[in-house]
Amino acid sequence: MNGPTVGVVGLGPMGAPVAGHLARAGFPLQVWNRTREKAEAFGDRAVARPGDLRAEIVLSALPDVDQFDEIAPDPAISEWAGHGTTHVVVLSTTSRQKAGRLAERLGGFGIAVVDAPMSGGDAGARAGTLSLMVGATPTAYRHVEPVLRSFAATVEHMGPPGAGTVAKLCNQVIVAATLLSVAEAIDLGRRAGLRGEQLVRVLRGGLAASAVLEAKAAKILEREYGLGGSAANQVKDLRYAAALADELGARLPQSRRTKEVFAELLGRGLGGEDHSAVYEVLSPGGDGEPPPG
Repeated sequence: MNGPTVGVVGLGPMGAPVAGHLARAGFPLQVWNRTREKAEAFGDRAVARPGDLRAEIVLSALPDVDQFDEIAPDPAISEWAGHGTTHVVVLSTTSRQKAGRLAERLGGFGIAVVDAPMSGGDAGARAGTLSLMVGATPTAYRHVEPVLRSFAATVEHMGPPGAGTVAKLCNQVIVAATLLSVAEAIDLGRRAGLRGEQLVRVLRGGLAASAVLEAKAAKILEREYGLGGSAANQVKDLRYAAALADELGARLPQSRRTKEVFAELLGRGLGGEDHSAVYEVLSPGGDGEPPPG
C-alpha cells in the first residue's frame, strides 16, 4: 500500500510485533533498537542510530517517555524534523505530565505528539488485536489513524493530547487488581486442595471470566513468568495512576494497596518478570501447591 514512512523505536515484546504488522500492511518501514540484533531481523529496514530515521511518523514502543528522551534528545529530533517527521506516537504507558512535556519539547520542532498507549499484552500485539487509547488533536488523529489500525483492533480517540494516557491508567487499575485477584484465587484454591487447572476452567465459565484470567492463568499455574508485561512496569503504571488520583482528588484505595503488593516483586528482584509473578508474593516456594496424586 502507499502510505507514510513509519519508524518504530523499541523492538521488545510489543514493538517487534507492531513493526511486523506495519511491514505486512505495506507501510514503508524503518526500525531501531538498542540491541542491534533485534533490528537486524528486519533486514535493510534497520537503522544504526535513532537520528538516522527518515520517517514521517515515528512510533515509540519504549517502556516510557524517559527512555524516548534518552535515545531521542533535541539533536536527534532536529534531524527528524529536517527530514520530514511530523508526528511522534507514544505507545507506552506514561504520566499525563510526561506526555505533556514531550509534546511541548517536540512542538518546538514542529512535530506533533500523539499518546496512544497499548492494551492487550504481547499476545494482542502478535495477533494484531491491541486496543489503543488515543489522545490527539483531531487533525493529528486523522493523520495517524490508518497506521494505528494496521496493528490494533480497537482504536478510540479519547480526546485531546493526554486523554489516551489517562484512559490507559484507568485500564491498568483494572488489570492490576484483576491479576492480583486471579493470583489470590488460585493460591487459595490450591491451599484448600483444589487442582489449579480445574479451578481456572470453572472460573472461565462464569462471572469471574476475564481477559486477564485468559491471558495470565497459565503463567501462574505453571509458575513460568516469561515476559509479557513486566512487574516493574505494572508498579510504574500504578504509581502514575496514584499520582493522577492525588491530583484529581480520587481515593483509589484498592489500587494503592495493589501497588504495594506488586512492589514486593521488585524487592525480591523479580521486576523483570511478567507481572503474573505476583503469585510468588502470595505463595513463595510453592506453599500453595496441592499434594501430589
